[in-house]
Amino acid sequence: MTTALRLCTAGSVDDGKSTFVGRLLHDTKNILADQYEAVAATSAARGQGAPDLSLLVDGLRAEREQGITIDVAYRYFATDARSFILADCPGHEQYTRNTVTGMSTADAVVVLVDARNGVVKQTKRHATVASLLGVRHVIVAVNKIDLLDYSEEAFRAIEADVRALAERLSLDDVRVVPVSALVGDNIVDRSKHTPWYGGPSVLEILEDLDTGQGQAGDFRLPIDYVIRDAATEYRGYAGRVAAGSVAVGDTVGLPGGRTAGVSRLTVAGEDVESATEGQSIALSLDAEFDLARGDLISGGERPEDVRRFPAVAVQLADAPLAVGRVVEVRYGAALVRGRIASVDALIDIETGEPTGVADSLSANDVAEVTVEVAQPLPVERYRVGGRVGAFLLVEPGTGDTLTAGLVR
Repeated sequence: MTTALRLCTAGSVDDGKSTFVGRLLHDTKNILADQYEAVAATSAARGQGAPDLSLLVDGLRAEREQGITIDVAYRYFATDARSFILADCPGHEQYTRNTVTGMSTADAVVVLVDARNGVVKQTKRHATVASLLGVRHVIVAVNKIDLLDYSEEAFRAIEADVRALAERLSLDDVRVVPVSALVGDNIVDRSKHTPWYGGPSVLEILEDLDTGQGQAGDFRLPIDYVIRDAATEYRGYAGRVAAGSVAVGDTVGLPGGRTAGVSRLTVAGEDVESATEGQSIALSLDAEFDLARGDLISGGERPEDVRRFPAVAVQLADAPLAVGRVVEVRYGAALVRGRIASVDALIDIETGEPTGVADSLSANDVAEVTVEVAQPLPVERYRVGGRVGAFLLVEPGTGDTLTAGLVR
């Protein structure tokens, strides 16, 4: 069975990103009749000759009034080949933090480029974010190719620029596809208007991508909850498998360098012999151990408990975060006091290059930082998709998110 694909869309303002997503939903028959009728009625009231499919995505009133996307909108759809979880990210530069949020769990990203404008500043920003986050697959959809009479010359020029950008950012799997979100060319079905292209449609590419799920390395289970039943003396450690897989009889690592055998696994209350990445499970051990929420059960080489680690941080809050200010660090299921000990270098989001040190992080800043925590944490290098190595800095007391980070 093919696994669900987590997909993110990004692009500059007016590149037609929301129309692209609307077309994808419409042409895969993932909208209801009354939804389409509502879009058609709204479009007609605006004096538009055809239904504006972007309205299927831009659900916030502010977005509809301004004709832009300002937040991450999540959509779920499916085809006969696989299911998709789609994050539609904003195009404005000041919402870079939202784009990082949307891409942070993505297996693939579709970057829209206006065929009339080619690779622009926001294209470079989104490609750089994809590179920083280690997104496996990047599809560049050269949109509005119909407005250039399906010019192969214009497409090839943009394709060459994209290839050069991908090489500079070390993006491995990059596909470039000529599309028209308005007409529907090469989005779900291959278009007869681009015989010079001859490649797959965007949907065909997405249906065939390997998510890499279950292959992200050694087993990791951050404990969310300890289940106890006094009557049966049952004790299970519940959580979502962050990486790898586990089976009954496996030996796993525990805090303090201890080890134990897995005696039982359950999923939704039913006994199973094994479990893999993404599944929510309860795991029992062959001996009693004093484990609690926030502890990590691991397989293979266990990450070292540390109190200081390097990371890439993205400032999400509007208010600046000063170096040294005490916050709470949420890593997996653990929540401990900590702080940014230093901002070692701000990162130019267009090039991915460091630009200089700073004494605070402002909204949308991306920086190389050093984080210190009050209690040791089993942190390890960030893995694609954010299941391992991602953390948040939150406001003590309120729990408001301040900063997102990737362990380096």
